[in-house]
Amino acid sequence: MRNIADLPLHGGHVPAWLAQRMRKLTKLVLVLAVEEYGTKGLLERLSDPVWFQAFNNVIGMDWDSSGSTTVTAGMIKDALWREELGVKAAGGKGKKSRATPEELKTIAELYELDPEPYVRTSRLVAKVDTVALQTGYQLYHHVFFLDEEGNWAVVQQGMNEAERMARRFHWFDAKTFILDPHNAISGLRREFALNTVSKESRDYQRTLLDVVQEKPRKIERELESLKAIARGYRPLVYYKPRDVDEVSILRRYESLGRFELNKRALEFARELSVNNYEEFLLLKGLGPSTLRALSLILELVYDVHPSWKDPVTHPPDPFKFTYAVGGKDKVPFPIDKPAYDELISFLEELVSRHPKEKALVRNVTRITKNWKFPEEEKRAT
Repeated sequence: MRNIADLPLHGGHVPAWLAQRMRKLTKLVLVLAVEEYGTKGLLERLSDPVWFQAFNNVIGMDWDSSGSTTVTAGMIKDALWREELGVKAAGGKGKKSRATPEELKTIAELYELDPEPYVRTSRLVAKVDTVALQTGYQLYHHVFFLDEEGNWAVVQQGMNEAERMARRFHWFDAKTFILDPHNAISGLRREFALNTVSKESRDYQRTLLDVVQEKPRKIERELESLKAIARGYRPLVYYKPRDVDEVSILRRYESLGRFELNKRALEFARELSVNNYEEFLLLKGLGPSTLRALSLILELVYDVHPSWKDPVTHPPDPFKFTYAVGGKDKVPFPIDKPAYDELISFLEELVSRHPKEKALVRNVTRITKNWKFPEEEKRAT
């Protein structure tokens, strides 16, 4: 098993001649996928990083670029709004992601669904991947897929500007948002991650909810004591519960960024008597820095630990799908325009055929299932 792609941050754009073909092929793949698997089956596949990356490779986008998420998701969203397939998409990259709540309300009205649970879910999955799970990536892309039956999937992506890398988060109909909630996470595995939504973090979550019922000033004093240790001083009032290497723990937190308390968020937690971790994450003003500070206090003062395991998944490699029409940046070969147009014509014909004829074509195309690509042709774009 190996990772799909490293997802380095890439600039540039898709040329018009290729974008036109991508839109046509994206629509045809979606039509066939819904016919074959239904809308829920399509959402399951979009939340599978292998299927999503294979889709990206088939339409000719770079196999190893951050743009494989933003361009492919954008093409899919556009096609779903142009076609009535029983599923739509909200959000997108940058400013478009902030339009997600209003777009979800439009979709919910179209499908006669209550929009509020989906708007809340959109906020919550974004909070989980920026606050509850911290690996140095800042979200900049969020697309929410919703079908007429109320099934949903989310594909969102964060960037680490210092390392020039991206990480993609996949969600599907999560029953819990606070205990190993992701369907998959694609990117480079880090040595450690502040992971407060691991099943190993149950005690951490319970203790945190107890601690935030304390007066914010008391919590702030504990944090100041820990900061003093980082500066080389040991306050007389500080009690170390066990034999630990405090400095190395402090450095680990510092590697993720500053830890400063938003006292107003803590006041909200007390006023509202927040008693579950989902509601805590949704508190206004609760950001990564505040959670880092609280986690540090829990670890060094209360001897309660979050998980530090990075939940990145390592699925099979779908690079072979780049051989469908080639890649935008010429890996494994330049886009083959005649082959691309022929593929579009073939699929347009297939869409119009009788189900029995489609089944025959599927049986023929399965002969490529076990084909393996030449490893030397897989190179960075």
